[in-house]
Amino acid sequence: MTPPCYHCGLPCSDTDLVVGEKHFCCLGCQTVYEILNENDLCQYYDLNERPGITPGERVTSDRFAYLDDEQVLGRLLDFNEGGTARVTLHVPTMHCSSCIWLLENLPRLEPGVREARVNFMRKEVAVRYDAGETRLRKVVERMAAIGYEPAISLEDLENRERGRGNRSLYLKIGVAGFAFGNIMLLSFPEYLDVGGSLTDGFRRFFGYVNILLALPVLFYSASDYLVSAWKSLRHRAINIDVPLSLGILSFFGRSVFDIVAGHGAGYMDSFAGLIFLLLVGKLFQQKTYDTLSFERDYKSFFPIAVTRKGRDGEEQIPLARLEVGNRLLIRHRELIPADAVLIAGNATIDYSFVTGEAEPLRKRSGDTLYAGGRQLGAAIEVEVVKAVSQSYLTQLWNNDVFQKGRESRIETFTTMVSKYFTLGIISIATAAALFWLPVSLHLAANAFTAVLIIACPCALALSTPFTLGSIQRILGRFGFYLKNTGVIEHMARISAIVFDKTGTLTRSRSVSVDFLGVDDQPLSDCERRLVKSLVRHSTHPLSFSVYHHLDGAELAEATDFREDVGMGVSGLVEGRSVRVGSRQFAGAPGGADEGGGASRVYLAIEGRYRGQFRIAHDYREGLSAIFAHLAPRYDLALLSGDNDRERPRLERLFGTGGDMRFQQSPQDKLDYVEALQRDGHTVLMVGDGLNDAGALRRSDVGISVAEDLNAFAPACDAILEAGQFAKLSRFLRFARTGMRIIYVNFGISLMYNVVGLGFAVTGMLSPLICAVLMPLSSITVITIATGAAHLTARRLRLGEGHRSLSERPGRLMAIPGQKRAAAVLEEGA
Repeated sequence: MTPPCYHCGLPCSDTDLVVGEKHFCCLGCQTVYEILNENDLCQYYDLNERPGITPGERVTSDRFAYLDDEQVLGRLLDFNEGGTARVTLHVPTMHCSSCIWLLENLPRLEPGVREARVNFMRKEVAVRYDAGETRLRKVVERMAAIGYEPAISLEDLENRERGRGNRSLYLKIGVAGFAFGNIMLLSFPEYLDVGGSLTDGFRRFFGYVNILLALPVLFYSASDYLVSAWKSLRHRAINIDVPLSLGILSFFGRSVFDIVAGHGAGYMDSFAGLIFLLLVGKLFQQKTYDTLSFERDYKSFFPIAVTRKGRDGEEQIPLARLEVGNRLLIRHRELIPADAVLIAGNATIDYSFVTGEAEPLRKRSGDTLYAGGRQLGAAIEVEVVKAVSQSYLTQLWNNDVFQKGRESRIETFTTMVSKYFTLGIISIATAAALFWLPVSLHLAANAFTAVLIIACPCALALSTPFTLGSIQRILGRFGFYLKNTGVIEHMARISAIVFDKTGTLTRSRSVSVDFLGVDDQPLSDCERRLVKSLVRHSTHPLSFSVYHHLDGAELAEATDFREDVGMGVSGLVEGRSVRVGSRQFAGAPGGADEGGGASRVYLAIEGRYRGQFRIAHDYREGLSAIFAHLAPRYDLALLSGDNDRERPRLERLFGTGGDMRFQQSPQDKLDYVEALQRDGHTVLMVGDGLNDAGALRRSDVGISVAEDLNAFAPACDAILEAGQFAKLSRFLRFARTGMRIIYVNFGISLMYNVVGLGFAVTGMLSPLICAVLMPLSSITVITIATGAAHLTARRLRLGEGHRSLSERPGRLMAIPGQKRAAAVLEEGA
C-alpha cells in the first residue's frame, strides 16, 4: 500500500521521495519539510497530523518581482516608517491550528520578520518586518514556499469591497435552486402516477435525468461541505461538516442506487432541496455576520473628534467627517487619525500603537506621518493625504501589545462541547442505522441520514458571536464603544468600580475659572498669551479649562514643551519659561493653598510664582442617581489627584458607603486596582486615560471617558462618550442581560437537538424535513440573539437623548413575539 505523504497526507506516487522514514508525494512537500526541519519548526506536525498544503507552482525568481516596485509597496503597506514596515496579507489556504502556529512563527523562517499575527476568521496575517533586513518580496516568497501564498490583488487595493466572497455562494445557491425546481418538475409524473400507467422506460429516463441534474449540486453546490470534511479527515480530525457530508453522500448514494436498481424514483428532489436550504441558511448567517463586522469596523468605532483648522479658526469635528486635504491640529498625546503630511511644528511621533516599539521618531516639515502614531510634545499641524480607515485603527486598538490576556469562559465552554458534539452525532447515527437494519434497509438509511442532517450545534457556533456582536453594535450606536466582544463577558462579572474624578466625574467644558494672582495682581496681556500658548498643547481637562478661560488672548509658538503626568506642563514661550500645574511643580509657597471646594492650577513664569487658577468643577448630571443604582451591586471607590477640599460635596453625590481617596498619584491608582484584584474582585476602572492610564490597563475592564477630544488610551477596553456617562449602570445591566441571552440560546439548542434527534432515530422523519429544520434552527438562534438584544436595549432606553458624534442613531428594530422574552431576561439581569 502506498504510504501517505508525511506533509500533506495525499497518497505518494513516487516512493523515492523519502527523508529518513518519512515519505513525500512531491518535491514541494519534501522541500517544505526540509525548511521546517532546518529551522526547528517540526512541532508543526505535532499540532495536527499531516496538516500541510501541497505547494502550487514553483516560485520563480521573478514571480513576485513587482513587490519591489515602490508604488506597489506604497499601496500594499499599512505602515512604513523608521525601518519598520507593516502589511496585512490574505492567506486563503490556512485551515487549522498548525497553519496558525506556523504563520505566527514566520520570524523564525525569514530573518527580518519581527512579528506575524493571524486573524483566522478573516484568513489574514499581519506581518511586521524590518525593512533594512528583508523585503516584502522575500517575505511573500517564503510564505509561498511553505504552501501559504498570499492572495494579492492589486486591483482591489483601492476599493476592497465587502461581500466579494458571496459571489460563489450566490452561484451555488442558484445551481442548487435550479436543480431543485427542475427535478421536482421531472418527478411529477412519478408523483401523479396513481394507477401505475407510467412505463418503466419513462421512469428510468426521468430518473437518469434527475441524476444528471443532481451531479452539479453534489460536486459544485455542496463542495464547501465536502472539501471541509475531507480536509478534516485527512488531518485525522472531525469537524461539524463531517456528519453533514456523510448525510449528503448517503442521501445521494441511496437515491442513485434506487434509480439504477429500479427500486424507485429516489430522493433527488429532496437532495437538491437539502443543499439549497443549507446554503440559504449559510447566506443568512454570513449576511448577518458581515453586517455586524462592517458596522464594528467602519461605523461604530472611534467616536473621537479631531481639531480641524479652517478659515473661521479651529473646530471640533467627528472622525467620520474627516476628508483628504483637511488641516488638523494634533496636540500632545493625540492620535494621528489618518495618513498625513507634517505642515508645521516639531513632530515627535510614538508609533508603539502600530509597531509595539516605544522609541519615538522625530519628523520635519514635509514628512509623512502614518495613522496610529501619537504626537509627543507641542501641537503640530498636519494635512490629511489619505482617507481615514476606521477598520485599520480598530486593528491597532486590538494590537496584542495592549491585550490583557483574559480567558473567555463562554469560549472555553463552547470549545469543550464542540469537541465532542460531532463524534456524538456520528455515534448516534450509526447506532440508529444498526438498530433498524434488521427490520428494514429503507428505515435504517432514513434514520442514519436524518440524524446526520438534523443535528445542529447552532447555539455553540452562532449564539455567542451573534449575541455579543449585536450587543457591541448597539452599544456603539449609543455612545459606548468596546474594543472587542470579549469585553462584554468581563463587564457582566464586574464586582468593583473605581472612578477617577477630574475629567471623568467633572465636565471639562462647563467650569468656572478665576485667577488669583500674587498680591491680587491680574495677568497682563503678555502673561495671558504665554499661558494660553503653553496649555494649548495639552489635552488634560484642567489645561483645557485654563485655555478656554483665556479666550481672546493671542497665540505664540511654544518650544521645549513637556508634560509630566500627574504634575503639570512646562515649556518656553517667546523665550520665557512657563510652568503650569501642581503646587510643587510650579514652586508655589506652602501657604498658597486657600480654602474652597475647587481644583487649583498654579502658575510660575521665569521661575517666579505668579498665582493660581481656581477651577470650580461642574459635575456631570445625574451622578447621585448613577451611584445610587450602582452601590447595591458593586463596591465603589473614588480616586482623585486633587486634595480633599471637595469631600463634603462628593459625599453628598457619592454617598458614604464608597471609599474616597484624594491626592492619589498615577501609581497610587494602579496599586489600588491591584489590591482590589488580590481581594478577588473583578475591577472596572472609569477614567480619562491621562493620569490613570496604568490603572485602566491593569483593571479587568478599563473605560476611557471621551469629551470631544482625540485623546483616548490604547490600553482601555472601551470608550464612553461623556454625554452618555449617566447610562453607565444601564450599559452594565445590558451586558449582564447579554450573557443570559447566550445561556437561553444554549438551552434552546439543547432542546432542539434532543427533540430532533428523538424523532430522527425512529427513521420516520424525512431527510427533507431535517433539511428544513437545520437552517431554520440556526435562523431561530440568530433571531433570538439579535432580537432580544435590540428589545432589551429599547427597554433599558439606551438610546434616550443620544446623538452620536459621528451620526444620529437609527431606530431599533423589534422582532415580533420577543418582547416578553426580553423583559424576562432583563429582570433576571
